[in-house]
Amino acid sequence: MSESRQLFGPGGSRLGVMELDFERCYRAVDSRDQRFDGWFYTCVRTTGIYCRPSCPAVTPKRENVEFRPSAAAAQRAGFRACRRCRPDAAPGSPEWDVRADVVGRAMRLIGDGVVDREGVPGLASRLGYTERHLHRMLTAELGAGPLALARAQRAQTARILIETTDLGLAEIAFAAGFGSVRQFNDTILQVYARPPGGLRESRPRAAALAEEAGTISLRLAYRAPLHAPALLEFLAARALPGVEQVVGDAYRRGLHLPHGSGTVTLRPGPRWVAAALRLADVRDLAPAVARCRRLFDLDADPIAVDATLGEDPALRGLVEAEPGVRVPRAVDGFEMAVRAVVGQQVSVAGARTTLSRLIKVAGSPFGPSPSPTEPGTLTGFPDAAAVAALPDDAFRMPAARRATIRSLAEAVADGKLDLDPGTDRDETMARLQELPGIGAWTAGYIAMRAIGDPDVFLPTDLAVRRGAKTLGLPDTPAALERHAERWRPWRSYALIRLWRGYPQQTVVHNHAPAPDRNRAR
Repeated sequence: MSESRQLFGPGGSRLGVMELDFERCYRAVDSRDQRFDGWFYTCVRTTGIYCRPSCPAVTPKRENVEFRPSAAAAQRAGFRACRRCRPDAAPGSPEWDVRADVVGRAMRLIGDGVVDREGVPGLASRLGYTERHLHRMLTAELGAGPLALARAQRAQTARILIETTDLGLAEIAFAAGFGSVRQFNDTILQVYARPPGGLRESRPRAAALAEEAGTISLRLAYRAPLHAPALLEFLAARALPGVEQVVGDAYRRGLHLPHGSGTVTLRPGPRWVAAALRLADVRDLAPAVARCRRLFDLDADPIAVDATLGEDPALRGLVEAEPGVRVPRAVDGFEMAVRAVVGQQVSVAGARTTLSRLIKVAGSPFGPSPSPTEPGTLTGFPDAAAVAALPDDAFRMPAARRATIRSLAEAVADGKLDLDPGTDRDETMARLQELPGIGAWTAGYIAMRAIGDPDVFLPTDLAVRRGAKTLGLPDTPAALERHAERWRPWRSYALIRLWRGYPQQTVVHNHAPAPDRNRAR
């Protein structure tokens, strides 16, 4: 196979071209390098099986191997998933996770289940392209069109439900997004070389015995290293009562999903994050998994990120002491946008108090999430329509900030502002800053945590400047911004590192005392 794609290569310190050629791929397979899982897939002609590069099986002979850029492309070519390494459950390619172009946006939307809910016309409409042109772009990059990519995801969702629940196979077929039981049976047989009933019979005994009725337990793989304490500390400091909590080594929260509510418990481990999901509607499994992966930044390439940041002597010590620090992101773009506005020029603790009052008044449109495995009722954050409908006295905040939140909620509720993972970043940043009271800091924070931009930097942020000063970096915004150019395209990760080390209950994450440029009056 000879193909060239623009990638953030594993271990690469800069954005560059990784040639997906035979020799480089075969070397990765021969060394069972886990860093390449999700970047490409190994297809063995003699067995008809495709694997991830790190598969522990005996390395196949060169003459029997070809490589494909996606699991969907491998399936389309007639290969079935390896039962040993489960390539369909490999971490997603970090390229699609961070790219802001049409293909990257399409992959995030497909992962969130848009094709299952709205079909290919809905996906194309969101991206602003014709179905034909979108199919052409995805096929050129990934070897498969949107239907094939969505089909591969449905197959994985179905396998998880077959192996971790006692739902009937017909229920699973429709819950996973298949149009008919026959289509479900044919796809599972083609992808896994056995019928759905065969997968259920061979499932591990531990999986068959759920910890609690209605719980779906699965493992979310990631690329090591993962600095779990940094993630949990960041989220714990900002946890909103009734919405989320950190208990020991576990993070729990309520979810708003396309078909109802849910609750998830995430526990980071050495090779994967253990997830326990309870869903009001099992059709929400794929979007729930996508949002959990997004929240913990599990599709990042920490080797590439740390290599770039470690080139700067000022950050090298931080990188070596805490490898694998991720950017805590979001399960709900609107929720993160409201958090950003409320957090303007106030402490983390103060913002949490204000948000807790807002949640109590607005409530959840879905009500409490399904009963979690641990005590305590959790709900998702109120949706945009609920917040837009609140009376003025419900906000308990300055009039200018209240006007900003109301304008934000109305824009999202009316469809004028898209904060989904597949949104156009530049367009969204521009529309955010058209709203009263939202300037560069707030828009940047939303882009980093809600939209997943890996290259946001906030040089006017007070905590960032303090962190920079302790490291001997320039602490004036202009000079700091110039210095940060060397951290591209991973400035969001540098930002998180500069924030670490300060008391999270008192730090003010905004520039002070000057307000955002468009602050409402």
